Amino acid sequence: MPSHLFADRPAQPPEPGSVDALISQTRRLRGEVDAVRRDTVVDEDDAQGRWQRALCDLAVHQLDDLGEHLGQLKEGLPAAPEFEVAGSFAAGAAEGDATGPEAQQTRVGSAEWNLLTDEVNWSEELFQIFGRSPEAGPLPLDELGSTLFSEDQPLLTSMVTACLVDGKPIDGEFRIVRADGRVRTLHMRGEPVLDSDGCTASMWAVFRDVSELRRSQRAVRESRDSLQRRREIAQTEHRLAVELQEAVLPPWRGSLRLPHHTTGALDVAAHYLPAATSALIGGDWYDALELPDGRSLLTVGDLTGHGVTATSGMAMMLGALRGMAMAGIEPGPLMGWLNQLLEASVQPALGSAVCCRYDPAHRVLSWAQAGHPAPLLFRGGSGRALQPPEGVLLGATSGAAYGQAEERLEPGDVVVLHTDGLTPRSIEFGRSDGAGRLLALAPRFAAARTAQDCVRMVVEEFGVGERDDAACVLVARVGG
Repeated sequence: MPSHLFADRPAQPPEPGSVDALISQTRRLRGEVDAVRRDTVVDEDDAQGRWQRALCDLAVHQLDDLGEHLGQLKEGLPAAPEFEVAGSFAAGAAEGDATGPEAQQTRVGSAEWNLLTDEVNWSEELFQIFGRSPEAGPLPLDELGSTLFSEDQPLLTSMVTACLVDGKPIDGEFRIVRADGRVRTLHMRGEPVLDSDGCTASMWAVFRDVSELRRSQRAVRESRDSLQRRREIAQTEHRLAVELQEAVLPPWRGSLRLPHHTTGALDVAAHYLPAATSALIGGDWYDALELPDGRSLLTVGDLTGHGVTATSGMAMMLGALRGMAMAGIEPGPLMGWLNQLLEASVQPALGSAVCCRYDPAHRVLSWAQAGHPAPLLFRGGSGRALQPPEGVLLGATSGAAYGQAEERLEPGDVVVLHTDGLTPRSIEFGRSDGAGRLLALAPRFAAARTAQDCVRMVVEEFGVGERDDAACVLVARVGG
């Protein structure tokens, strides 16, 4: 049986042209993959970017291995000196190489141990892999385990014993510590060589240095696991945000009459329009409730941010707003207290809001705003925005003062409150167009019989399209 000392080289050399073509294709592909890797911008907080970069690193290492194997194939051809082949692919692979000098090391070597003569033969590549000087000679089979990690030594002993005693092939990986202290991971494959009597005369093996490959695979696995964890966390936070939002926003659906059984009462309806991306659960709110003195509270607002932080802040603000309104605090001073509350909160944020108190006995709407779009008043088929009193964003300035305005309403009037995310993102419309598009609905509002009908018209107008933020709309129609 022929020696397997150089089993990693073919007995029948392939055609020179075919190997050259494969080497060129591999070198070109390696350069293209490396270009993609360099263009992959990795942020420390971008788990998906790290995963993509790790996949590119893994592909580069595998192409390096392929190029080296093809180079070894060409080394067996008479017309190609060894130094030319090794240098040609290494030069191509080194272009834009970000893997360092270790990526250019020899990765495949072979060995044969003769059990009859105790002769040991190592290829030059194997000396390089083990970091061992050829002058020191190859390691005998019984000393090979001394280079391994202690926990990997039983595996090597088991594989060698099974090969020599039972004739089983060797196929396994272990870690070695080179003479220079570097740790490498090797994949060993081998078989026994039998004599004419069927007894094991020698054992050959091919060693492949898979350190960089395993490191890249580990990076891919870890980045993939990190991305999966981030997705699971995001899904959990999204579910919590949705549950918190549903628990805090008013439970009523359809129309609501405020206050009950009173002349001049309001017919109220509202709607929440989600963002195009379901993950963007924001801090938008709306509410309407009857107050102890017979008046009614109407409010919409929005906190900056998304997720659990925004919805928990929204819950805090809406709870405080309801409590102060029930206590009889007027809209202007109420906004001042909300501003102070937001300043003192653990999570810094900015917010905008409009708060209205409606007196059905005199049909007077008292209101205040904090950096928020003014209420829109529709009457007789036309509409206009109310003149806003003074008021900056909540949380923007310490000790800010908030003005208060009044508007006398008439039977059949429609008042619309909305947050600034109402306008979908598109080429035709910007955020500033939201109020104008709402005012254009005035003729249709005049023909509507209920506040719910008006809400449906708003949803028909604004509910289609890529919305980059969630929005709320609340419609109040004055009864006769």
